[in-house]
Amino acid sequence: MIKKSNILICSVTLAALLSGCGTTGVQAPVVERHPSSSSAAASDPRDRDPAYYTVKRGDTLLRIALEHGQNYRDLVAWNDLSNPNDIKVDQVLRVLPPTGDAGGAQTSAIVMPPVTEVKPAAPVVPKKTGPRGEKRAYSDATLAELRADGGSSDAKPAPAPAAAVAAAPAAAAAAPAASAPGDDKISWMWPSEGKVIGTFDEGKNKGVDIAGKAGQQVVAAGAGKVMYAGSGIRGYGNLVIVKHSNSLLSAYAHNRSILVKEGQNVNKGQAIAEMGDSDADRVKLHFEIRQQGKPVDPSKFLPNR
Repeated sequence: MIKKSNILICSVTLAALLSGCGTTGVQAPVVERHPSSSSAAASDPRDRDPAYYTVKRGDTLLRIALEHGQNYRDLVAWNDLSNPNDIKVDQVLRVLPPTGDAGGAQTSAIVMPPVTEVKPAAPVVPKKTGPRGEKRAYSDATLAELRADGGSSDAKPAPAPAAAVAAAPAAAAAAPAASAPGDDKISWMWPSEGKVIGTFDEGKNKGVDIAGKAGQQVVAAGAGKVMYAGSGIRGYGNLVIVKHSNSLLSAYAHNRSILVKEGQNVNKGQAIAEMGDSDADRVKLHFEIRQQGKPVDPSKFLPNR
């Protein structure tokens, strides 16, 4: 009887062991988790702050400066950059003044800061015979690199014109329909006389084109400070950019010669260039107004004529 009991106990035990070995429990998969770089970047509070900008592939300091309505020299100072041409993808840059309101764009009228380095007088470039390989697209801004390399290149200082080729149009103020505080105080005038042969068309033409004669006077459409004067941006020829406020810039392209230099203060109606056909198929002035770095229709700012 004892022997049979022992056999029964052994059989039950063996069956239990075999059952345990033949059954596999359902287990949660093991996943090795690593924080992704994108989540890490998104967690950086600076990425949500308009005072900061994360560098993307193809950016230049000049492009970034213009798109945020700043002078590239300020970006160099605010970010303590030793080499303005050496910025990296995913690098975070300050694009608004450290002492300003970092939570929003500054739009009040500005007093231009003193420039510590004055570039040589801006340049006269001979008539273009073909596109230059070293010129870069106006990514709304390649300016920083060009100016960091000592301004634009092969131009010679232009002599002051012996006489004005065309009288400056009568000045008249015209405020845009919607303007930032301070912008409506800027008085505008047409930058040159002549027939408008190209109007603003977002995506196709970033400004207006004005026909004229070679050497015809081009004047500052409003008072401000010369932010760029050179010929290093493909498609614009000899180009002058004037900063009027924290949010407004004006650009004057295809000039035969440039009569001002970077850092120079200019008055409304002051001659800044002579009309030409550099990087253009005919003599004309291409004129743009940019607000917060974005092209806007100049007709909303210029007076009727």
